[in-house]
Amino acid sequence: MIRTAALAALFASTALSSAAMAQTVPAPAPAESSGGFATSDATDPYLWLEEVEGERAMEWVRAHNERSLGVLRSDPRYEGLHQQALEIVQARDRIPSPGFNHDGTIDNFWQDATHVRGVWRTTTLDSYRTAEPQWETVLDFDALAASEGQNWVYKGASCLPPEETRCLVSLSNGGKDAVTVREFDRSTKTWVADGFILPESKGGASWIDRDTLLISRDFGEGTLTDSGYPRVVKILKRGQTIDQARTVFEGQQTDVSVSGYTLRDAEGAVQATLINRGIDFYNGETHLLKADGTTVQLQLPAKSNINGLVQGQLVVTTDQDWTAPSGQEFRTGDVIAWTLQDWLADPAARAQLIIRPGEREAVEGLSMTRNKLIVALYENVRGNIYAYTPNASGEWARTRLDLPANSTVGIGSASDADDRVFVSASNYLTPSTLYLADAGSGATDDLKSLPAKFDASGMTVDQFEARSADGTMIPYFVVHKADMPLDGSNPTLLYGYGGYQNSLLPGYSATVGKLWLERGGVYVVANTRGGGEFGPRWHQAALQQNRQRAHEDFQAVALDLIARDITSQPHLGIMGGSQGGLFMGAMLTQRPDLINGAVIQVPLFDMLRFHKLLAGASWIAEYGNPDIPEQRAWIEQYSPYQRLAAGQPYPEVFIHTSTKDDRVHPGHARKAAARLEELGYPVLFYENTDGGHAAGANLQETARRLALEYTYLSRRLMDSPAQE
Repeated sequence: MIRTAALAALFASTALSSAAMAQTVPAPAPAESSGGFATSDATDPYLWLEEVEGERAMEWVRAHNERSLGVLRSDPRYEGLHQQALEIVQARDRIPSPGFNHDGTIDNFWQDATHVRGVWRTTTLDSYRTAEPQWETVLDFDALAASEGQNWVYKGASCLPPEETRCLVSLSNGGKDAVTVREFDRSTKTWVADGFILPESKGGASWIDRDTLLISRDFGEGTLTDSGYPRVVKILKRGQTIDQARTVFEGQQTDVSVSGYTLRDAEGAVQATLINRGIDFYNGETHLLKADGTTVQLQLPAKSNINGLVQGQLVVTTDQDWTAPSGQEFRTGDVIAWTLQDWLADPAARAQLIIRPGEREAVEGLSMTRNKLIVALYENVRGNIYAYTPNASGEWARTRLDLPANSTVGIGSASDADDRVFVSASNYLTPSTLYLADAGSGATDDLKSLPAKFDASGMTVDQFEARSADGTMIPYFVVHKADMPLDGSNPTLLYGYGGYQNSLLPGYSATVGKLWLERGGVYVVANTRGGGEFGPRWHQAALQQNRQRAHEDFQAVALDLIARDITSQPHLGIMGGSQGGLFMGAMLTQRPDLINGAVIQVPLFDMLRFHKLLAGASWIAEYGNPDIPEQRAWIEQYSPYQRLAAGQPYPEVFIHTSTKDDRVHPGHARKAAARLEELGYPVLFYENTDGGHAAGANLQETARRLALEYTYLSRRLMDSPAQE
């Protein structure tokens, strides 16, 4: 619902003070871009690799897959790692993620070795509490795909409150972001005859009532933004064709996207129908759709999110300093509320400040029960969950939920029938426990705990800080065996993301633990600027012209690990995906002397063309616009594709992507590999021909990807000398 600009990530626990010595290792001279390579279409010899399913490009992909799979699968460790990964991802003793229905029953989407594509199923809360819940199948996606001969990947369902019998089910071909939407009757477990069907498109559909949808999608020529997302919202009535839908809002071609949704109370009644216009990834407008079909813009900060409705109070977070029409001053990161109907009648109505996070605090999640606002609030990357309640005077009282200290806490599904909410807690070495909390009293009931998936005995977690180039202290977590020698010999994997206000929080990863930590590896997570660990300002400190700060933060952590003798260049590898793939490319081209391996997952790499590929134009607010000379100049300073050069100490890297990724273009990864090979460097490249941006259309493919990654890391960081 809701204006937001983020994605997600990983895991940590105890804090130590730090004396970081980041810039003590001399940096090599920066590589110059080779004579204007790929600074224009005419100077990029690999543009043909951007033809996603072009015959020549796919022939190149098949040849590289054959070689890379041959190298990695022939390693004697691969099969064992693959089997361990399969056992983890297909395990049936995982906690089935619960979702409250309005009637108090519990839904779950489940995948395992039998249900590779997954099954939507339901049970009662009493049954869910037991060790072996009695599940009733709602929709089997393996059976659906087989019966229709389609490569369906489930992308979610939206059921009309309060009965929740009519549902809009989103199905993706192979894992793409674009989906087909079909109407399903969960009471009869059948597709609705002559029901709503929206052909494949990026966009969305929201219920207004049983016979009316608010839809945003590709309506034909001129209806998409430059980013490839919808710019038009229409109302579709039952029985109408899409061509007959009535336009209620149009954004601009240069916008990121527009979408519509309804704001409902706990009974499921619509209190407002809203249109979100995303001007860029972080700035937007919210418009109220009135009964007469006209719209009016609501007076909200350009950088803000509508979080929901609690007892008639509209809850909003602001990502900028802002003076409200009432004259009240609010700060970046504040959580505020208005009485919705009063505010709609008079935008100058006074707001109530609910939360003002401190400098090292961040709001990491918000949800609503019937009467409570539920907030995950983190301090120095450790979380607590609080329930906030409005009173008659407009003040909000706070109750802390009874959860373990020094944990990563998460908010799950919340009931709109009462004040129960599912919450979880975990850390790097402690598996997740699911609780059912009473937000009224703060009491929690331990429902289910994930069994340990790796032997964590003798392991510990440290939190250090590294001093970045501009003096900012960057926290990072190190997960390792307590008796780890401080002689630089430890194989160490450094993970980073550094963008879009995504926080890397401490959490249990069975695959990292089993495939890396248990085998003697050290795992490190860097909480660099660009993320959201300390709120919007931490993110905004590395936007656009300041993007290099995040790269320097990541480099500072690598330098600090070496300075502490936790590891050394022959044993240090890095990993990151999407924006994190750009992170890896920046480290590779700026400080290759620090690392001996890099897993570069579904990356951004050609930053002079990112805005021309798939959804890339939507990310201009994060990076800048390469078509504007001033902004192009700062992007050119770090764009990895153009900075790749001969004569550098690049290690062999492992790059992987997905043909079906319709968010980050696979051309980024392909061109990076091709350029490295042209310059004479060894490179491993793998492209999954399904899977979308998450690079895993099913669990078998996920297990294969994990095994390939950790086989590669073993060869590079555990073997001496490293294998190529």
